[in-house]
Formats: sequence, structure tokens, C-alpha cells
Amino acid sequence: MAVVPDAPLTTEEVKIEDIQLDPTSNTPVEVNHLRDGIWRFKHLLIGKGNALPPAARGVVCVIDVGEAKPIAQKIRPQFREKLSDLIKGLLNAKIIRFSTSPLASPIVTIIKENGEDIRLCIDYRLVNSLTRLMVYPMPSINELLEDLDKMLWYCSLDMVSGFWVVTMTDRARPILAFITIFGLFERNRMPFGLKNAPQIYQRLLDNALYGFTRIPRRGEDSEVADQFEEGKPSDRRKASVLGRRSYIDDILVPARSWDQLCDRVDTLLRACNR
Repeated sequence: MAVVPDAPLTTEEVKIEDIQLDPTSNTPVEVNHLRDGIWRFKHLLIGKGNALPPAARGVVCVIDVGEAKPIAQKIRPQFREKLSDLIKGLLNAKIIRFSTSPLASPIVTIIKENGEDIRLCIDYRLVNSLTRLMVYPMPSINELLEDLDKMLWYCSLDMVSGFWVVTMTDRARPILAFITIFGLFERNRMPFGLKNAPQIYQRLLDNALYGFTRIPRRGEDSEVADQFEEGKPSDRRKASVLGRRSYIDDILVPARSWDQLCDRVDTLLRACNR
């Protein structure tokens, strides 16, 4: 089930105090060292709330359903006004757009705890059942925990709404079309709950940390392109950012000393900024 974000997308302004550090475990100098290093890249941070991150360059979501026939299912009309407001917000944020696809996945409206607002989900079970599995090695628990016992410091980073940075290809958008009482729409960004979405994002993250293929520079190519398909190699002298893999949109930065932790966080943020 793919959850559609709440709309309108709103986020509070990021404050330096939002960077959570334990002042009881470190000296003020150490805390300020790491906090100031992260704050230099504050344009990469997202405040509390909902926000659509900018699209990643050179990474797209492709959906291969083979020769499967188009699928379409009807919906159950509920919460018309709230649904219309939600769709307007998603259109305004350019997360979705109108569609003329022959496919139509149904929506599922879930009532929130307050009993008034709704959460919109899209039932992609049929689409997922038709989608060919993308073969990509996901990190195991043993791999993720390897050598962590030798480290003294850890910094955890969460790539907020990570999947949304991946742009859908022109062929994939119609496959993800969903129907509402107000019309047919399709997604511009990769949703959660989609088959192969974890593999696509894991590959994106591995490439950012290890540098296998070159990421297009800003403004280098305005068209949606897949850097892995083009296969332009990155600089072979480039060392890995962390020396280890992280899991999907969660990055753990381990270090043996506080200075090493600050250096690794800085290197990671520089890689994310490219």
C-alpha cells in the first residue's frame, strides 16, 4: 500500500538547535564542532513537517510489467471535500499530475485518529504482482552490524521522504495511475510501498557513498536520465565515504574518535551536496 503524503506540504524552518546532540557525553567544544559542521550544509536539511525533497540527478524509477494487460478498479466515494483538498495540494506540489493511462489502481482512504481528516493510500498490489523483481543485493543485518562494536561514536541520519527524490520515467508514470472520483492521476515521484523501490533507493545510496558511476552535474542534462544505464564511471581514485553500507534511507556514521566522526559527517554531507 503506497501512502500519499499529506497536503499541503509544509515544513518548519530548520534551526541549528534541531541537530540533536547529547551535551552530557561531550564537551561544548566537541558539540559545537559537529553541529557547526552539519550547519554548513543546512540547505540539505528539512524541518519538521512534510516536504518534497528536490529530485536526485541521474536516478529514475522504471517499472517493467512485461506484456501484462492494463488493470483498472473502481473506487468507493467517501470524504469528497477532504479528498478534493488533498488532490489540489498534491497537484500544486507537483507530486502528481493528471493522467490518461489505461491503468487505474484504486485508492484507500484511512480516517486519522481525530476522526475528521483522512490519509490517502494507493493499492498497488496488482501492479506489484505484475512487476518484475529488480535484482539488487540488500544489506543483511550482519553486514550492517559488522565492526560497529569497535566504534565509540555514532551519528544517525535519516533521508527524509527519501523515495520521493527519485523521478518516475515517462513509461512508469502511467503504470502507477490511480483513480479517484475527481479523475485519474499519476505520480511524478517514486512512492513508498512500490515493488523495487527499496532496491532503487539502495543503489542510489550505495553509489553516493562509493562512487561507482558519475552523478550528472546540476544543469548538465535537463532530461530524465538513468546514470546506471549510461554507466559513465566516476573517479576511480575516489574513496568510499564511510567504508560501509547503510540501509535504504537510514545512514549510520560510525567513528573511533569524535574528530573522526566530525570528518566523516562532513565528507558524507559533501557527497550529498554534489
